[in-house]
Amino acid sequence: MQKFDKLTGVAAPLPIVNVDTDMIIPKDYLKTIKRTGLGTGLFAELRYNGDGTDNEDFVLNRPAYRNAEILVAGDNFGCGSSREHAPWALLDFGIRCVISTSFADIFYNNCFKNGILPIRVTPEQLALLMDDAERGSNARLTVDLERQTISGPDGGEISFDIDPFRKHCLINGLDDIGLTLERADSIADYEKQLESDRPWA
Repeated sequence: MQKFDKLTGVAAPLPIVNVDTDMIIPKDYLKTIKRTGLGTGLFAELRYNGDGTDNEDFVLNRPAYRNAEILVAGDNFGCGSSREHAPWALLDFGIRCVISTSFADIFYNNCFKNGILPIRVTPEQLALLMDDAERGSNARLTVDLERQTISGPDGGEISFDIDPFRKHCLINGLDDIGLTLERADSIADYEKQLESDRPWA
């Protein structure tokens, strides 16, 4: 998966609490097992009017946020069903980082496995970041995973915590398959030894 080390980009404000995975990617878009092409379905019920045209009031349809790479969201983001299509849709749209005070556990774990950095902050920190995001495309945030900081357009800086193993995986672009392939030599040696010890198997 794509490595994540440092990201500077437009942050879109989504001050909605309890955004569930059905809101992130409605069930109508779950007919595929591909990770690509789901960006068009991201927040579909909020992004589109009944006739399929863009809802100009929705944040990701506003000119300043159409290329947002960071999402600043309300509490309990990613709750509901465990569909992995939710992080797939975010990533396919271009969102690489989601900032909130809390995440549903399964969604949180799925983000790391797909190259998205979910960051937990305090309510006070979220309010500051939401204010930054509401300033539009001129107010870009910088997320530095190595330093574990978020820098705002005015020079303010917020620190965040992250599990060291998950940090290692994101910085090196390692999903579960990548982690397994790091041990390819050991796996090959084991298979050779097994073949020698049990030639009848």
